[in-house]
Amino acid sequence: MSYAAALPAGVQVFERGWLSSNNILLTDSERATLVDSGYVAHATQTLALVSHALGERALDELVNTHLHSDHCGGNAALQAHYPRLRTRIPPGLAEPVRHWCEDELSYLPTGQSCPAFAITGILVPGQTERWAGLDWEVHAAPGHDPHSVILFCPEHRLLISADALWENGFGVVFPELEGVAGFDAVAATLDLIERLQPQTLIPGHGPVFGDTAGALQRARARLNAFAQAPDKHARYGAKVLLKFKLQEFGRISRAQFLQWAQSVPYMHSLHRQLAADMAMAQWLEQLLAELAHSGALVLGPDLLEDTVR
Repeated sequence: MSYAAALPAGVQVFERGWLSSNNILLTDSERATLVDSGYVAHATQTLALVSHALGERALDELVNTHLHSDHCGGNAALQAHYPRLRTRIPPGLAEPVRHWCEDELSYLPTGQSCPAFAITGILVPGQTERWAGLDWEVHAAPGHDPHSVILFCPEHRLLISADALWENGFGVVFPELEGVAGFDAVAATLDLIERLQPQTLIPGHGPVFGDTAGALQRARARLNAFAQAPDKHARYGAKVLLKFKLQEFGRISRAQFLQWAQSVPYMHSLHRQLAADMAMAQWLEQLLAELAHSGALVLGPDLLEDTVR
């Protein structure tokens, strides 16, 4: 069954993969709104998808579920193309955006890229927005990111779940990688989604799906495993950071990739946490070997190459 084909009129999903988040275009006779804009490496593609869908219409509003680079990396390109574009983000990081502090916004610590963009307002949890001729509730959804929101349309029991819930899991719990408790917040957000009882979910990555109960069961099992073994989650997070960047590079020399990894603050803190008795280069080689074994990359003597998973 194609759940995307059954979405209400005015709701269109551009499924992007894992380097760029999915984009959701919400249109009615009054305005066109985009939810999330993907990663900067795909900004031209994001703009092409949006402009093709809108034709002669302008994009009026851009909202971000959270400010990880794969969800807002296309903001600057969209703002340049649509000069009157209004942009809103969840509360919590408005000041770092206004002053463009890449450290507070996580881009420097994670070794990722996001061009500076402007905001015109805040997407406030507890409020209801009108998009695509439908009412959408804004709900705080901390866990993966402490400032994330999810968007729920009660009329169609339709949820834009961002990285709070995928069909088979959820996003890395970044606060935990920083030594801040985050697993309980993930559990609370999963409980919130269960209370909302969505029938259709548009995740931040992956296809639109409808098995809410199954997704929650799988997510809770994964969360419990991580909570019982935090180092397992931290190691998973380290591999996600490596895999994400390799998707951006596509193909790169092994030496260059290792040089990049050793320049990333998050990788240094994870190395200290997980393998302080081992040289960092050796630990990174271990992680790359595990990713190659899982099929996530091709590991050659001199080159690394991403695989589509």
